[in-house]
Amino acid sequence: MDQISSAIERAIREGRLGPGTRLPSWHDLAVQLGVARGTVRMAYENLRDQQLIVTAGAAGTRVAEHARPAATHTGAEGAAPASAPPGRPAIFQVGVPAHDAFPFKTWSRIMGRAARAAAAAPVGYPDPFGERELRTEIAAYLSIARGIECTASQIFITNGFGSALAAALRALGATGESAWVEEPGFTVAREILAMAGITPIPVPVDAEGLNVAAGVAAAPQASFAVVTPGQHAPLGMTLSLRRRHALLDWAATAQAWVIEDDYLGELQLQGRATPGLASLDRNGRVLHIGTFSKTINPSLRVAFLMVPRPLVDKVASVISTSTPAPAPSVQLAVAEFMRGGHYLRHLRRMKRLYAERRRILMQCLRELSLPCVEAGLAALVPLPDGVRDIDVVAKARQLGMMPSALSWWHSQPQAHGNGLLLGVTNLPEERIAEHCKRLAEVLAGMQVQLDN
Repeated sequence: MDQISSAIERAIREGRLGPGTRLPSWHDLAVQLGVARGTVRMAYENLRDQQLIVTAGAAGTRVAEHARPAATHTGAEGAAPASAPPGRPAIFQVGVPAHDAFPFKTWSRIMGRAARAAAAAPVGYPDPFGERELRTEIAAYLSIARGIECTASQIFITNGFGSALAAALRALGATGESAWVEEPGFTVAREILAMAGITPIPVPVDAEGLNVAAGVAAAPQASFAVVTPGQHAPLGMTLSLRRRHALLDWAATAQAWVIEDDYLGELQLQGRATPGLASLDRNGRVLHIGTFSKTINPSLRVAFLMVPRPLVDKVASVISTSTPAPAPSVQLAVAEFMRGGHYLRHLRRMKRLYAERRRILMQCLRELSLPCVEAGLAALVPLPDGVRDIDVVAKARQLGMMPSALSWWHSQPQAHGNGLLLGVTNLPEERIAEHCKRLAEVLAGMQVQLDN
């Protein structure tokens, strides 16, 4: 309770949560943080007793209008830098949110209002760093739900994850350096590093996440580490607290940078959502990248980059001359979706839905005698020797299914074991058994071919 209350109080007194800002409901925030509703309620009551927040019935809980920052920051710390597969998701597809459970009516109304507001705005070039409204909402969200203390001036809106990572690398002058990458890990990140002239150094992942000791042994002088600490891509484990401290200690000692890809960090299905790695950073070595692709819609192409204060000017210079942010109307819609409490409410519903769909999927696979383990928002099905996952995927796609081959996520696919990643997000509960049976038939057919 004290941690929640203190974090929100600091955010209010430091200006990250401005007067009138709507706070999440007890229920939404409790689910997101993995604590009892009573804990959040007591924290809110403590803030209310300090006259920092007010309750307004159906209008929700908001920061009191008289609550002002204790001090006014100037310069880079407090002001924004000056401006200088189409169609419905396929069965078992990884990396896309539930199509059948999104609040389309609410989103449509918000998009309409945002489009009208953007059309009525004065004619001119949009802010290359992103709409201030959205940057403010993201800073508040990071403070409350991800434990990261930052201001809107540290947030940059980008056109997808790739643009955010590329901008970070350009700002840091990374050409010619080496970087730790997870093995297995996100293929796109490795490709972006290579295109930027950076040598990816594969570092193995185990039950605790990135093996920092192995990274130090392989490349102690690497300049970067690109990690998915919230939920490892693609296997789903969370980087342990011990490993987090070890990674940050290495970065501080080596004067290296850690780029945190918050892949599914807010959609952990068991226990409380682990705070962002940047929340532990005391030396300004972590750059945090988040997107709304896995939670709202990948077609929005809305991502954000949060950087330590000393890097704000460098990143601003790069962003000003790189790929522009998404359309202002889209950004304004995401901002209203967050401001109105819809975003955290949607996350709460999706966590419950995905957990149930994963449970049913795992049960169906076991009933069919298919080995499987949980892998975040997917189930991992190991394949027997001789059956190549890429061949199974090709056959499954002919039947309208789109599992992901585990080998795709490895830097050297041929050197590692095979497996199928089955996404759970777009599996209607009443048809999960049917889809599992079809997949089992594909695997049985592949085994027969191998035996012959």
